[in-house]
Amino acid sequence: MKTICVLVCSLLLCHVQGSLAQSYIGGGNAQGISVTASSQHNQSKWPKAATANNTINGNGLDAKDMEASRFLAQAALGYDLTHIQDVSNLGIESWIDAQIQLPQTMMLPKVEQIYQITLDSMAAKGDAPQVDEFRPRWWDFNYAWWDQIMRNDDLLRHRVAFALSEIFVVSRKSDLTNFGDGLASYYDMLAKHAFGNYENLLRDVTLHPVMGEYLSHLNNPKADPANNIHPDENYAREIMQLFSIGLYELNMDGSRLTDANGDFIPTYGQDDIREFAKIFTGLGVSGVVENPYPGSDNLYFGRGIWTADMTRPMMMYEEEHEAGPKSLLKGYTVPTGQTGMQDINDAIHNLATHPNTGPFISYRLIQRLVKSNPSGAYVARVAEVFNNNGNGVRGDMAAVVKAILMDGEARACSFLSDDKNSKLKEPLIKYVHFARAVNKSNPMDYYWNVNYNFSIWVNQDLMDSPSVFNFYLPDHQPNGEIADEGLVAPEFNLHNTLTAPGYMNQVNRWIVSWGQIMSTWEGEWMNETQVDFDIDYYKTLASDTETFINELDKVFTHGSMSDHTRELMRTSLDQMQQNPYYDYLDYRVRIGVYIILISPDYAVMR
Repeated sequence: MKTICVLVCSLLLCHVQGSLAQSYIGGGNAQGISVTASSQHNQSKWPKAATANNTINGNGLDAKDMEASRFLAQAALGYDLTHIQDVSNLGIESWIDAQIQLPQTMMLPKVEQIYQITLDSMAAKGDAPQVDEFRPRWWDFNYAWWDQIMRNDDLLRHRVAFALSEIFVVSRKSDLTNFGDGLASYYDMLAKHAFGNYENLLRDVTLHPVMGEYLSHLNNPKADPANNIHPDENYAREIMQLFSIGLYELNMDGSRLTDANGDFIPTYGQDDIREFAKIFTGLGVSGVVENPYPGSDNLYFGRGIWTADMTRPMMMYEEEHEAGPKSLLKGYTVPTGQTGMQDINDAIHNLATHPNTGPFISYRLIQRLVKSNPSGAYVARVAEVFNNNGNGVRGDMAAVVKAILMDGEARACSFLSDDKNSKLKEPLIKYVHFARAVNKSNPMDYYWNVNYNFSIWVNQDLMDSPSVFNFYLPDHQPNGEIADEGLVAPEFNLHNTLTAPGYMNQVNRWIVSWGQIMSTWEGEWMNETQVDFDIDYYKTLASDTETFINELDKVFTHGSMSDHTRELMRTSLDQMQQNPYYDYLDYRVRIGVYIILISPDYAVMR
């Protein structure tokens, strides 16, 4: 047995993924070596001891954990230390592969469970629901989504589903506000296809009654010129502009093609919209939910959604479908004599196989997961995977997501120092990450959140965008240096003189003022539905300023906390010293977490 005596050992190492086997002292290869030291620092409240052997066994090196934390900021809505360790132990690629295989955490069953709990709670209080309260509303969906996202294992699937919800947009700022079951079903459909096939995703988006109601191709009739009735063109326009091919012909790298005069080439025109509008006729609801209205269970074209089953795909009413051929894109004509569903399948295939679709969808997913300004080469590499996953399959979403997250622009250390290799985090993602990362408590073990105040003050909540164009456009450019350099920063459309202090006030409520992370609207018939910030674990760290700061850095800023923020936090924490008048550790925790959550280090992801 070899023995090394150490008085002082200072090592600075940079972890590089895929590096050579570690065979040097400090690199982790400590087999057959023991270390003794002249002193060994160990506080009883520390989660780890600073043992002498850590100087060479690699346990003191945080680079892999920091890399895992940064990766999870791209690949998860929220995560904690256990997830960081999972990624560190498995490796990024193996973690992705494992995530793709995990079963899906569903929202609709949870919505139905929560809705029944609230009804039972009302009954226990002697309150009977009103006659029109026979289905879950949007807040029931919010309760379910937050509860599931605080517990789920399939982190990557729901990060992708969230991204898809901002591409294939529906919003409760519409008649959908009363249909929590429909919103949950639509979200579950997006999550189902997160690792599926894009063509199937586009078809199921098209046939979902929530999308049909939102973009008005539900109950869209065939033409009746005598009565000045023409097919609604809304969905026909948006499925091309927003969900598949965009406005202009693209190169593989996402740049726009030009004609001989140097002008951009439109992908479609008004005639194309009219032809696609003919495709999306004849669709109506396919089921009815249990309701208090007698005789309301019959199905017919044109019936409204109030008692409709908004979780079942729309069905085709052939008599209301526009017959005859339809001229689609790239010279393809839908033949006459087909059924309505055959027409729809042909149209979906026409869009899914369009040359634009690969770069169009790839660019948007890169923006949502990794960075606002991907290089053309990055977009092209992912678009190539969209076109062919290596086994001749087009539109393999699992392969696309993996290509995005494993690409050099997402992983290589060299991009960390590039200001353009960044994105502003969406406020909702900052909130979800914090809530998932910290310990929290509720007497009933409910993690329900209506999230209403946050949505008012910060202008963002799941499926609550102001329009089908989402909370921001992918090419949004805030005035100033970003626009001057020809860059985009979509999320800055949510960052203004109202929402910036609004977010800080919400953080204050979670951390300092109330210590309440989540709340509901059920207080009239349910007790203690709020979720509180449990700070006990952080208090065990806060007695040592640097230990506490390093913990926050690992979980929230991935080892990239700036010297300025670190010094600001250090100064603030050190002012809180042990005394008989207040719990100084409590104050340290609350001040420290507040500072990290409002810091630019947490707001910007590199």
